[in-house]
Amino acid sequence: MSNRKPPFRADHVGSLLRPPELLAMRDKRNEGEISAEELREHENAAIKDAVKLQESVGLHAVTDGEYRRASFHIDFINKLNGVEFKRMQPEGSEGKASKEDLEKAPFVAVISDRLSLPDGGVEAENFRFINNLTNQTAKITIPSPTMTHFRGGREAISRQAYPDMDGFFADLARVYREELAGLYEAGCRYVQIDDTNLAYLCDENMRDGVRKIGEDPDALPKTYAALINDAIGERPDDMAVCIHMCRGNAQSQWFASGGYEPIAEKIFNLTDVDGFFLEYDDERSGDFSPLRFVPKGKTIVLGLVTTKRGELEKPNDLKRRVDEAATYMPMDQICLSPQCGFSSNAVGNLVTVDDEIAKLRLVVETAKDLWPGED
Repeated sequence: MSNRKPPFRADHVGSLLRPPELLAMRDKRNEGEISAEELREHENAAIKDAVKLQESVGLHAVTDGEYRRASFHIDFINKLNGVEFKRMQPEGSEGKASKEDLEKAPFVAVISDRLSLPDGGVEAENFRFINNLTNQTAKITIPSPTMTHFRGGREAISRQAYPDMDGFFADLARVYREELAGLYEAGCRYVQIDDTNLAYLCDENMRDGVRKIGEDPDALPKTYAALINDAIGERPDDMAVCIHMCRGNAQSQWFASGGYEPIAEKIFNLTDVDGFFLEYDDERSGDFSPLRFVPKGKTIVLGLVTTKRGELEKPNDLKRRVDEAATYMPMDQICLSPQCGFSSNAVGNLVTVDDEIAKLRLVVETAKDLWPGED
């Protein structure tokens, strides 16, 4: 186990390719052929193997691979009382969209009642299970609270439940504070908040979409920073919280482009987290110049190794890019990881388990060369 407070020099975003056997069992559960308890037994066995995989490549941060989820965000948010996901009808369809169009439409979190946390929280019991499997630092990944707002905006939030948005954001932050308190009590000291919305605000097409739902893309970074700060504001000093930003990853796809410049100064300085996992696996993420806004005391985990393709990066290329990033911020505040998880939803990316292992091992070995003598 590393003595360093997370994030670690060699880290990862968390989701792993699901074993085919587990996917088959999930299908059986969806069809009612096995019980929830039977599915959990299969999940437990698969998670044990996932922990061994992560330990074998030398990672200090160990996750459950998100094996209990079909989606990185929907499964978690759907468990909150007062929320349900619905497919957003295509613009201009006015309820006349075809079944095919609706099946392709994105899910939106619809707030139908006052928000509350279910008894026992969402991830505390899952954390206890993985924490008992490893001597490394068990990390829990949870979707950002912004995921309940970005796609639907005001119109997806019941005016009867929340006549004003201040009340909605206050309840949302409270629910997250309660979840983090439950995780801490269970022994969790490392939480990663997954946020696609912040990176989407770097894409001009996405910014136009934000304007269409009545929001200001220039104001949202400050609004979301305040929301996240309220959500994590009561965490103890020994609980590390990081944000992972993503432009889309499911099945090796991407949904947004654009460098971090439009959000960097506000997000890096206004958000009270320990670090940021940033995508930097191709030109869609822009250059490293926005890193000039990173303040002292915050860590940037450079996502230089792609999870979208199986081709393995060259160690010297990774080292050269880290050196380039270090011209904008101190090397001591930099870590290394893949740009995203390997399986943001249950289907997974277009890579193999061997690719996954090779890329995680590459991150670990490259970090050892870049920061010699550190765990």
